[in-house]
Amino acid sequence: MKKKVILAGGTGFIGKYLTDKFNQLGYEVRVIARTSPHITWHNHAKIVEALEDSELLINLAGKSVNCRYHEKNKEEILKSRTETTHILGDAVLACKNPPSLWLNSSTATIYRHAEDRPMTEEGGEIGTGFSVDVAKEWESAFFSFDLPNTRQVALRMAIVLGENGGVIDPYKNLVRFGLGGVQGSGNQRFSWIHVEDIFQIILFLKERTDLSGVFNCSSPHPVTNREFMQHFRSVMNRSFGLPSPKWMLEMGAMMIGTETELVLKSRWVIPERLEREGYQFRFAHIDKTLQDIVK
Repeated sequence: MKKKVILAGGTGFIGKYLTDKFNQLGYEVRVIARTSPHITWHNHAKIVEALEDSELLINLAGKSVNCRYHEKNKEEILKSRTETTHILGDAVLACKNPPSLWLNSSTATIYRHAEDRPMTEEGGEIGTGFSVDVAKEWESAFFSFDLPNTRQVALRMAIVLGENGGVIDPYKNLVRFGLGGVQGSGNQRFSWIHVEDIFQIILFLKERTDLSGVFNCSSPHPVTNREFMQHFRSVMNRSFGLPSPKWMLEMGAMMIGTETELVLKSRWVIPERLEREGYQFRFAHIDKTLQDIVK
């Protein structure tokens, strides 16, 4: 029988990347999503059937945070994370032979705005505000389940960089049209991770049956916004980029339907646990990462 991986919320850029990678390793990949041809969220029996005898459950589900934070969107952002997590937990409990590992997305945004020091799993300070509340409730929903036969790991992901999706295309356009200067002060930290390292971390945690709990998934070498934009201009052979002060970002965010928090919050996150346990990053530095992705 083929080994089986279940990807919940697996239709986005990270999910598609993981599907290809697991297919290459010979796994059967089953996707849970909002619409067919995938298993849909309201079909409890099908979800249980998929999870039965699977090796791995990876939950990436959640409405994109790249939107305006009005009440309707805020409710959808929260519910799309907590409700899907509860659905999966109930389905795992209903299995006779549940997956031995459940990896649930979380976010590095759970930590406070930090320009003074890096945030680790043990020493990091949890922040305040809507995005932090969502992260806390998401993890609370996940760890509310007592699953004796399933290890649980929450992946506090930094901004995921990859070729086909995520934030790369908007940044490319900014640089291409001469707007690739600093955003805001430029001193805010940009914590990031290559999508290939997400895949490799999943494989690492699958093998390390002694590990559970919370892991920061971010490169060990975060950069400032100023450094990030400098590297981006360099890899696209652009010597100059106009800066975007905060007031301009506020206007632009309103016009394109997003929030400035996505670029102005200082996320200074270090993968202390992963490094301590011996994980070695494939893409530890931003220059090599952008060369791989942009070129």
